[in-house]
Amino acid sequence: MSELAVAALRLGLLLVLWILIISIVSSQGRDLMVGRRNKVRPQAAAAPAARPASSTAAPVAEAPGQATPGGGQQAAPRPLPRQLEVTEGPLSGQVIDLHGEPLMLGRAQEADLVLDDDYVSGRHARLFPQGSRWFLEDLGSTNGTYVGGSQLARTVAVDPGTPIRIGKTVLVLRP
Repeated sequence: MSELAVAALRLGLLLVLWILIISIVSSQGRDLMVGRRNKVRPQAAAAPAARPASSTAAPVAEAPGQATPGGGQQAAPRPLPRQLEVTEGPLSGQVIDLHGEPLMLGRAQEADLVLDDDYVSGRHARLFPQGSRWFLEDLGSTNGTYVGGSQLARTVAVDPGTPIRIGKTVLVLRP
């Protein structure tokens, strides 16, 4: 093999190593930014999300089911569930007061509800309020998040009493 071919091979190998190092560093940086964003953004977004819902709400009719001036039916607004109860798993019986703020669920210590379970990812799922409902979002967990027996493929609204399964833990929203 010629000396030029050996030098080109070394240069190519060196280039591949640098690309690998740069991709690892940028991946770690993105991972750190995502963790920081999830920790800071929910509290900042909670207040603005609640403000437009009250200022843009349609006028409520005198009695539930009564016709509004536009001719449609207006249902009575549902109160936002305020508690999350653990019904199965290691934390069974524990009740978490939600205070209308997002809740990060996972095995990591920075999670708002730490689930010590081998089937739970570090940042497994996020439960957050919007209007008068709670929504659940799987954060790319390995073993999935289940609502009412169905695995989440997208963010879904969770009604009070509907079981949420994360690993061996089952959670239920309570009014």
